[in-house]
Amino acid sequence: MKPTCLPSLMLLLAAASTAACVASTDQGVEGDEEDLTSLTARARKLEFAGYVYVEDNASDTTILAEVKRQTQSAFGALREAEIATNSRELKDVDPARFLKVPVEVVDPAAPEVTPRRLLKVSYTFTDDALVPIPMATRSAISLGLLGKGYQAKAERIIQECTTGDKHAREFEKSIWYVFNPTLSKCKTAMAAEQQKIDDQRRGLAPNQVPKSEVERLYIPMTARLRATAQNRSTKYPEYDRLFAGGVEPGKLVIGMVSGMMADWAAGERHDTYEDAGYPMWYGGLREIFHARPGFALKGVEGVPNPLEYKVGDTKVAFASFDELTAFELDRRNPVGVTSANRNALRKVIADTLVRKWVTFEVPVQVTMGGETKPLTIKLQSFFGAETSPVPHKRAIKTSDIFVYNGHSYIGYGPLDPSRFTAVDFPATYQVLNVNGCVSYNYYEKDYIPLKQGGTKNLDLVTNGLESWVNESGEAMGRFVGAFIDGRMNSYTEILKASQFTYYGYDWGMDALRVVDGELDNAYSPRRMPISVR
Repeated sequence: MKPTCLPSLMLLLAAASTAACVASTDQGVEGDEEDLTSLTARARKLEFAGYVYVEDNASDTTILAEVKRQTQSAFGALREAEIATNSRELKDVDPARFLKVPVEVVDPAAPEVTPRRLLKVSYTFTDDALVPIPMATRSAISLGLLGKGYQAKAERIIQECTTGDKHAREFEKSIWYVFNPTLSKCKTAMAAEQQKIDDQRRGLAPNQVPKSEVERLYIPMTARLRATAQNRSTKYPEYDRLFAGGVEPGKLVIGMVSGMMADWAAGERHDTYEDAGYPMWYGGLREIFHARPGFALKGVEGVPNPLEYKVGDTKVAFASFDELTAFELDRRNPVGVTSANRNALRKVIADTLVRKWVTFEVPVQVTMGGETKPLTIKLQSFFGAETSPVPHKRAIKTSDIFVYNGHSYIGYGPLDPSRFTAVDFPATYQVLNVNGCVSYNYYEKDYIPLKQGGTKNLDLVTNGLESWVNESGEAMGRFVGAFIDGRMNSYTEILKASQFTYYGYDWGMDALRVVDGELDNAYSPRRMPISVR
């Protein structure tokens, strides 16, 4: 059982239990609290201060780059403390708030050497953030930042400020991602470094700092958390717009892209049918078909007979996709298929369907505003996505509801916002769900400006923290099913439907999943009842 970005569940649960006891400040949050649409998260305004040392003639561009390298290290520190941030790797730094102070650097080992002149640049970083509900009363948490040139000291950071496990090793080249100052051994290392600096600072002038201060690896940091105002009212998807037809006249189009779930960070690769995501792809489709019976297979891109296969000399013809699904999930072998050749047939089927668009449709009658019209719900599904953005772009451009289930690749994968422009999105109202690790940070903020009309035409569903591989296909199937089961579910009900059943943090069954863009939605089932039959 692994999260979608593949640390072990035990690591996640360890982080969950640790975060509750690492803060030196544990005060109540003042004021009334109004929440985002989420079952497990609460919105906060985050603020912390840091500083860097640069050459006294450094340009503003150089200073900004150095500050961004440091704020990036806060990403890991906050993630390990179960706090999600909105700015991509905390890059949205405000240079207008920089405070520049000239300093002299003194080397206690060479007091006769003329002190080096540097510039100390202090900054304050602010961002929107999410915290788990049990942290809703917290106003601050003690963490840390990494100092100049920290990537070159990755081995030391792994030893002192990570769990040192396989997951940490996999991210050695992106050490900021796994930096965890909440660990007791990291606190010890930070305290020892601070003590050395304090000892060497004694007797220095106010404008002087010891060399150890400039070269320090760890910088103590307190992240402050302030409640933010959000709308408390129950919010719904814009069902009237979805069921009126969007990207295709007379159709509600759902695009689902499912990724290979092998451990990409470790270079893991294996046969498609052995990938953990393969049976979950079927499981997700089954959940959708359960919510809205009647879906029929309309075709598989480039495959003339997608229900007919041959393994050895045995020909197999499935009566329906449901029967094929039962073969994969329920081990219902067709005539001529035994335990000896079952996996051979699974491989043939997987190799036939992988990385191709599999399309299903179901006709319905939609009644709204006193008028009944026919509508086709079209489901286009793609399994086997990896780093290419081609399937993701196709699904986003051609779908009213888009769901991605797979790796986030630390935000630099196929859904990286820098790979997209406004032309990659339809002009119509759309719901996008990116069910990958930390997708609230990677995708949420930067997608909204790309969409014509912004949140008027876009609702985003993302995860604040790392999520899980196991059961993710089924969870996303239940997410889609909650849109089309005819009940006109609120976003709260949709989030409940798409929670995990068996896997979770100790405070909830999703990874701080939130809906954003819904606050300006106007639809209400009381104002406009909709019937889908």
